[in-house]
Amino acid sequence: MSLVKLTIKGISYSQTQNGAYALILNEVDGDRKLPIVIGAFEAQSIAIALEKEIKPPRPLTHDLFKNFADRFDIVVKQVIIHKLVDGVFYSSIICERDKIEEIIDARTSDAIALALRFAAPIFTYKNILDKAGIYLKANPLESDNPSQDNDDILSDPETFGMEEETNQSGDTYSKHSLSELHELLQGAVENEDYEKAAKIRDEISRREV
Repeated sequence: MSLVKLTIKGISYSQTQNGAYALILNEVDGDRKLPIVIGAFEAQSIAIALEKEIKPPRPLTHDLFKNFADRFDIVVKQVIIHKLVDGVFYSSIICERDKIEEIIDARTSDAIALALRFAAPIFTYKNILDKAGIYLKANPLESDNPSQDNDDILSDPETFGMEEETNQSGDTYSKHSLSELHELLQGAVENEDYEKAAKIRDEISRREV
């Protein structure tokens, strides 16, 4: 299976659910976005890594891991989001020490927080992006203002709450038909509510298996 490189667009906080955040990944050679619902601690850690000028007074957990790895000459080479099951993304961290490569299972949010600190590339498989990727605009021709490109999507680190990571859709969308879900997904994307879009997409994916 072919790998697709991703970049981090930013973090969008939920307009409807306290403590929920969506990590937005961009397809490098395409227009699709991959939103992943993450917890507040991981969102804060990723935001701090993205904002280079922010230096926490004491190392965060992911900073501690980076310091530990540096001390023992362990390098994170890349991160691969390799599986999507019931709306949950699974990732692997590819590490190397003394030219010996190891693969470590990790939550996607943790893997990406570490990838940022090691300047390691992030990949997913094409079939996962085909299944879970969404387009920013359903009809690009409807956009008359090219300046509105979501560059302000990154949340301030101090706004994060204390909820745990989840990619599960609630019962909110279980009563909708597939056609209604697709309409809701389009509306969520157009309103830039990525956390809601991710949950609707996960409900659609579960039904289309």
